[in-house]
Amino acid sequence: MQIFKNKTDLTAHIDHLKSEKKTLGFVPTMGALHQGHASLVLKGLENNDVVIVSVFVNPTQFDNKEDLVKYPRTLEKDVVLLKNISEDHIIVYAPTVADIYGNDISSTSFSYDGLEHEMEGKFRTGHFDGVGTIVKRLFEIVRPDNAYFGEKDFQQLMIIKKLVEKHHIPVNVVGCKIHRASDGLAMSSRNTRLKPQYRKAAPFIYKTLKTVKQNFGTKSANKITEWVKKEFAKHELLELEYFIIADVDTLKTVKRKSNKKTYRAFIAVYADDIRLIDNIALN
Repeated sequence: MQIFKNKTDLTAHIDHLKSEKKTLGFVPTMGALHQGHASLVLKGLENNDVVIVSVFVNPTQFDNKEDLVKYPRTLEKDVVLLKNISEDHIIVYAPTVADIYGNDISSTSFSYDGLEHEMEGKFRTGHFDGVGTIVKRLFEIVRPDNAYFGEKDFQQLMIIKKLVEKHHIPVNVVGCKIHRASDGLAMSSRNTRLKPQYRKAAPFIYKTLKTVKQNFGTKSANKITEWVKKEFAKHELLELEYFIIADVDTLKTVKRKSNKKTYRAFIAVYADDIRLIDNIALN
């Protein structure tokens, strides 16, 4: 398996692959890889000759600097996981911060037609500017045909599609279904930091979302939202940050349901100091 630490060497290799008419899939990650990432890579291998996996903890998308420091960095384990998938058709790009940003570790300001002001945007200042900055730079370096993102970060997926549209970036962005543990918890690199009692409690999040989906056809969005708030208020270990039922196109909170629109429920929960997000399609 080839591992590149700088964009100069990677770019030269990509030029070679493109000269051979190879199709390139791309899975950008912040490392601490798990089976959710593996599912994205496998999806990429179905449709491309080569999949490039970037492993880079991006400093500009963390509004909480303590979270940046604590974020797990496990490159050796990540490489083992990827080798078990394919040694010959996966390339790893694990750059330094300097390789990506040079001496200017800052994000560009982006407009995503309002998508950035909903949900995560209200709670994580500057987060989506950081996401846009790193994804745009990685797209420019890797030049993939297809890029794969998990629907767990559904708002991020929609924002990246908007980024590609507005900046005319020639890449097909593919959303992939949420990969879950056997107890329903959405796979996340942060899950490894959960203390045992919080890991045991965390599947309550998905259990709640499944009940929301069951009730969406017969109850109003307001009643469902109030019920979710009450359920978490009774929970001893999990603290609800937000629960929102939103239109998937605009991500705006629904006021009155329409049969012509598609909706999704979004949730953010604190398990001790670990922030977990999840979502579910409702119709």
